[in-house]
Amino acid sequence: MKFVDEATIEVIAGDGGNGAASFRHEKYKEFGGPDGGDGGRGGHVYAVADSNLNTLIDYRYTRRHEAGRGQNGMGSDMFGAAGKDITLRFPVGTIISDQETGEVLHELLVPGERIVLVKGGDGGFGNLRFKSAVNRAPRQKTAGRPGERLSLKLELKVLADVGLLGMPNAGKSTFITAVSNARPKIADYPFTTLYPNLGVVRVGPEQSFVVADIPGLIEGASEGAGLGHQFLRHLQRTRLLLHIVDLAPFDEGVDPVAQAKAIVEELKKYDSELYNKPRWLVLNKIDMVPEAERAARVKDFVKRFKWKGPVYEISALAHQGTDLLVKAIYQHVRTEKIAEQPQQAEYDPRFADDA
Repeated sequence: MKFVDEATIEVIAGDGGNGAASFRHEKYKEFGGPDGGDGGRGGHVYAVADSNLNTLIDYRYTRRHEAGRGQNGMGSDMFGAAGKDITLRFPVGTIISDQETGEVLHELLVPGERIVLVKGGDGGFGNLRFKSAVNRAPRQKTAGRPGERLSLKLELKVLADVGLLGMPNAGKSTFITAVSNARPKIADYPFTTLYPNLGVVRVGPEQSFVVADIPGLIEGASEGAGLGHQFLRHLQRTRLLLHIVDLAPFDEGVDPVAQAKAIVEELKKYDSELYNKPRWLVLNKIDMVPEAERAARVKDFVKRFKWKGPVYEISALAHQGTDLLVKAIYQHVRTEKIAEQPQQAEYDPRFADDA
């Protein structure tokens, strides 16, 4: 399925039904009085966060969504039926904004969360409502009110605990395949990843975290070069970034340090908050480096890159060092989760302590 993370739609609530002006006419009740009922409420348009969805593709081509109109009131004290509500399902992490003003109206962050996008109009009053001691035969009635309508911009920012950064062919897709249930396309040419992939990493019983892989970044990405800049927003909600570097590039003229510095610079240009997130250095493809040269090459990279944070040496393809890295990631994510929501931490089975 094609990944779509932006769409624009129009949502229209139903108009309220009109009230009725009617009088009771029965054989033995010549002056039966008013019996016109109220009109029904117009239908609402709801939005629901659905954890089974991961794209906005359904809203790329179907852009108009309209709820039902309320039924008009009728005689014999009969009120009109309410218009049919409609429910639109969006992926968890969808941001809903007013297209005209740019104001963010809602963020769907919790699976199953349900909100009202636009409300249906109230039904009009029938003449039964206007009956009084001094007005026994009212002929007044009111029309139903129009329903709300909005033009909305939808933007998806996936919810993941860990995000992967790196140049094309750094081995990000191989890594997410090795540690999770995700199965992205893997090939020996750049830009095999064309859209974000999410994978659930199982560390133990009821212990897991979610990792997101986006298309590789290249120099100039913040100005629109390549593909990755389109999807950097998906890393903004992560708790940890893994900067994956190809320690043994196929092209001998490529300097991994220069590539790594270019990624960091693009990250800084795009979003300072994203740049300041916790970031770990993951040196991949160590199986391609002769064992006698590994320590020296890693030391040289860290020195020239001027890196002060955590460093992990792995081979995603050969599954070397991945288990240690996964356990360290889980502990970091668990700690962050507890720090953010200490009152709920003990009730979250994903981050519960081992028995």
